[in-house]
Amino acid sequence: MPHRVRVSAVTECIMSLPIAKEGIREIALATAVLVPATAVTWALVWPLAIVPVALWVWVLLFFRDPERFGSFQPGDLCAPADGTVTEITELDFFEPLGGPAVKIGIFLSLFNAHINRAPCAGRVRSVSYKAGEFLDARHPESGSRNEANTLLIDADEPMPGPVQVRQVAGLVARRIICHAKEGDDLTMGERFGMIKFGSRTELVIPRLETTVVKVALGDKVRAGETVIARQLVAPLPGAVDAPIDTVGLPTDAVGLPTDAVGLPDAQA
Repeated sequence: MPHRVRVSAVTECIMSLPIAKEGIREIALATAVLVPATAVTWALVWPLAIVPVALWVWVLLFFRDPERFGSFQPGDLCAPADGTVTEITELDFFEPLGGPAVKIGIFLSLFNAHINRAPCAGRVRSVSYKAGEFLDARHPESGSRNEANTLLIDADEPMPGPVQVRQVAGLVARRIICHAKEGDDLTMGERFGMIKFGSRTELVIPRLETTVVKVALGDKVRAGETVIARQLVAPLPGAVDAPIDTVGLPTDAVGLPTDAVGLPDAQA
């Protein structure tokens, strides 16, 4: 009986995971393949059943969509992705922003959540897709040579802008999903897409005398929570200098489906 209680507790924990709707197809496919595989290996050599079970759990965890509760001051920019900071580069001139800029690159491993979030509040000026290669996302030229999707966001005042977010495919990542469209208004930390199976996300912001990068190479960051940079801005006339709270932002997550077979894939 105690063994059954432990299994039930683990199952309940897994089933309560917030799952991104973009992963329904992959979860259904993994379930269709790995559940029979588990049954067969259990019948033949039961210790080997842990392999398909572990793979199934990994697929669930990959498509997790955890709620994030960030609190920010005016001028803060949050991380657009979970992962490790692998690049911080000062650019003398960055054409899309029309002046000096700072580029911050984040590598998303196969064990990170892969949801992308808006680094600041603003309106999407443009969304552009570029076909390309599939170099390892840690390769120094992956940002310029790989398949990518770019959002240019006109930040809400008094944040200087625009800012650019690039979703970059990697060696394993072969599908970029972006729900944001030109003219959409995004709130800080709002979900706007994801990259499936290992990738890179880049944030490029204007470089002013008062720009402060709040992370270092090797730092772990969390989308919608970690302050990645700060622009020292003057508050708008009549504005109250209070923290920006991302609690209660709209969610694209759905509960883990009990029968997801045949459901349409999320729109790319």
